Amino acid sequence: MIQSRLTLNDGTVMPQLGLGIWQVPDADTPALVTEAIRIGYRLIDGAAAYQNESGLGEGIRNSGLLRDQLFVTSKLWNSDQGHDATLRAFDATMERLGLDYLDLYLIHWPVPSADLYVESWKALIRLQDEGRVRSIGVANFHEPHLRRLVEETGITPALNQIELHPTLSQVPLRKVNRELGIITQSWTPLGRGDFDLAQVRAIADRLACTPAQVVLRWHLQHGLSVIPKSVRVQRLFENFQALDIELTSDDMAALDRLDQGQRTGPDPDSFDMR
Repeated sequence: MIQSRLTLNDGTVMPQLGLGIWQVPDADTPALVTEAIRIGYRLIDGAAAYQNESGLGEGIRNSGLLRDQLFVTSKLWNSDQGHDATLRAFDATMERLGLDYLDLYLIHWPVPSADLYVESWKALIRLQDEGRVRSIGVANFHEPHLRRLVEETGITPALNQIELHPTLSQVPLRKVNRELGIITQSWTPLGRGDFDLAQVRAIADRLACTPAQVVLRWHLQHGLSVIPKSVRVQRLFENFQALDIELTSDDMAALDRLDQGQRTGPDPDSFDMR
């Protein structure tokens, strides 16, 4: 299978399909990451809040793959926002990972009630300027948050990771990201049982593939980066095989019509857990 890639607005090239490790226990993370790399995954999406960065770093080292063959992401948690706090949090992340640099560092949530995301973004710009992280971006940012970053710093995020699946297709926000030159990356890409919908299953039956593969392929054909999570090796392999199927324009249209605006996670405009 040929791993498709996307080019970020800073010129960095990243794999389109990756592995998310949210809710994976730290003790289980090394084996999972090593197995995913063996299967062919080259993008691993982590975060300080997942509390498994040590396991992620160990899994990378155990894989035997050269560091420059992998694309590693982590995220700044809400309680660490603010310029100086962000720099300290990044240092802690790197110590847990045991890596010399990150490929992508994201602000995990805007937390507008704290009003610190612009100062946090300035710290990320500094980290990129110092060569400690190759690309910088955000997660769960809406249009006003994005435009404020650009207006106040002149630097546009390379990527915006948002909840996105067929029943929450986020078309307006995807359009904003595209206009600003920001790659959209989908978290919870299978939604809350989107793969169980009759329309999805009908396509899967016709293509002799899994419903999850159909949904993941929908993301890929929309030009989205996608980071499905699984702790099962067989599911890791099946998800990776989404690279090897093709949906018709009718299939894509049928899946596009499933949008109901249904979130499985919190609303970024009000979420302020710290």
